[in-house]
Amino acid sequence: MKPTHIEHIGIAVTNLEESIEYYENILGLKCYSIEEVKDQKVRTAFFQVGDTKIELLESTSDDGPIGKFITKKGPGMHHIAFAVENATEALQDAEKKGIRLIDKVSRKGAESLNIGFLHPKSTNGVLTELCSK
Repeated sequence: MKPTHIEHIGIAVTNLEESIEYYENILGLKCYSIEEVKDQKVRTAFFQVGDTKIELLESTSDDGPIGKFITKKGPGMHHIAFAVENATEALQDAEKKGIRLIDKVSRKGAESLNIGFLHPKSTNGVLTELCSK
């Protein structure tokens, strides 16, 4: 596995609309996409910053991954996502190297990317997402 770039940085928020206002009105960025990913119980908003994106994540259910994260840790940085050639192959490579996985194979995520997560207990406490087109 060799990441090509940081695909995005995921930030958990309690209110998507208020957070979008901050990024647009204070930082001067433009939200280019809002999307609901039902199976992950989340609404997302994306901003482009140079070659990297910021993904805001608002839970649509308290029992979803973002809802649980916010209950436990509060809003803030949730994950870093790296672009790879093939997310499933990258997950398998990481597992062969002893990394604990959240996803054994990639699944569909926001922006129609194939995504999979490495467990933060194996990645120095940082939830790591691998993404491919």
